[in-house]
Amino acid sequence: MSFKTVLVAALALLMAGGAVAFYYAGQEPGPLVKIDKPAAIGGGGVALDVTVDALGTALRALDVSVEQQGRVFSLFSLDAPGSARFVQETPDRMRITQESPPSAITGLRDGPARLVVTASRSVLFGVRRARTIETRELPVRLVPPALTVVSRHHYVNLGGAEMVVYRVTPADATSGVQAGNRYYPGFPAAGAAGAKASGGPPVDPALRMAFFGLLHDQDITTPIRLVAKDPAGNTATAEFAYRAFTAEFARRRLPVSDAFFSKVVPPILEATPSLQLPVGTPEERLEAFLRINGDLRRANEAQIEELALKTSPELLWRGTFTRMGRAKAEAVFADHRTYVYAGREVDQQVHLGADLASTRGAAITAANTGHVLFAGFLGIYGNCVILDHGMGVQSLYAHLSSITVEAGDRINRGETIGRSGSTGLAGGDHLHFTILVAGRPVNPIEWWDPHWIADRVDRKLVEAGVMAAPAATKARAVKAPPRKKAPPRRKR
Repeated sequence: MSFKTVLVAALALLMAGGAVAFYYAGQEPGPLVKIDKPAAIGGGGVALDVTVDALGTALRALDVSVEQQGRVFSLFSLDAPGSARFVQETPDRMRITQESPPSAITGLRDGPARLVVTASRSVLFGVRRARTIETRELPVRLVPPALTVVSRHHYVNLGGAEMVVYRVTPADATSGVQAGNRYYPGFPAAGAAGAKASGGPPVDPALRMAFFGLLHDQDITTPIRLVAKDPAGNTATAEFAYRAFTAEFARRRLPVSDAFFSKVVPPILEATPSLQLPVGTPEERLEAFLRINGDLRRANEAQIEELALKTSPELLWRGTFTRMGRAKAEAVFADHRTYVYAGREVDQQVHLGADLASTRGAAITAANTGHVLFAGFLGIYGNCVILDHGMGVQSLYAHLSSITVEAGDRINRGETIGRSGSTGLAGGDHLHFTILVAGRPVNPIEWWDPHWIADRVDRKLVEAGVMAAPAATKARAVKAPPRKKAPPRRKR
């Protein structure tokens, strides 16, 4: 066989092998593409969040666009990344985020659209590219939600609570009340229709209700308004008429001693593994008390707010919340406490509840119907039970000597949930009780008042057609809380 023949055969084999390699390279998978955002497109532009894994090779191209009725709107190109942000999560995986302005989607209309992500990577030493096309169907919504206030006469006291009824569209928009920097979610009003007369018309599905507070540390000039946001990111706000009233809170100097620290600090530390502190000397016990009264208090408050997110969307309670029977009030809501140790001021905190005491080990009963959200040891509150009454409203019972319920139990008003005690930061046997709205303490005195419940809650639900009017009850005009009269002028 001649050399020429061998060379031709070798070239033929090489070309055939190259063709096979080229073919199989074309069968290689393209980059792995994961789309996190957007899930919808609104009038405020497009938030893009895409992750691409090049599978051990170089990412050669990445393009993102929106298609609607034959029109293409480019959002991103690797060739011209603009203001996009890149995070190299692994050697092969990159995350790209970008905020596209509204001008990038000028011409889009309300309705369905499709997000298209096209990515390619090098294969066969860069001779070929393996491509992936990932798509997501998404809605385009350019019109913000609509909010309409339904209820009338909103009066809120500093440290207290209120409730507003309103309509919001579209139905999948999240909404609620923004009071300063605090947000209170709204819930479908149909969840409060348990007392509605049977056979009556269904509750308007657009109707919502929200409990909210004006907290003790806010100002009565704090702006309070309705807010809403749809899945596309469109937002809306609506003002509603309300009046805010100031309140006076007590101030107390509270003596504390090493004997008190020796009693309360070790059990709290033992039940809180995350807080390991020495307590061998009086000064160490003082420092441990200050950490508990400050850091642990704030951690407990954050945990309570987190628990409140699990609230039921239904209103589980009806009527006035009951107060511990034959109990003496030892401390009121929002009194400012200055702690005095060995003649010097060592700390200041605000007491956000009512302290009630009767007999040692007194039976503690549920103030209203609900579910047990928490039952266990909770830092400064000691043995504690939190009942969820639905729609962001909870009641808290602290310093118990024993607990007779478990998380998840359904509890009726008046059922025993435990016994009073002195666990946690308690100097003696008593019940620390408060009402929570979205996990934030508000004055429980209001919730013990049948007139407050009738006006702030029941009246609004009846007027909105959510709840049937109580039998043989005449409608009464609603008046603003009376203002204090100025003292008469002295005659000269």
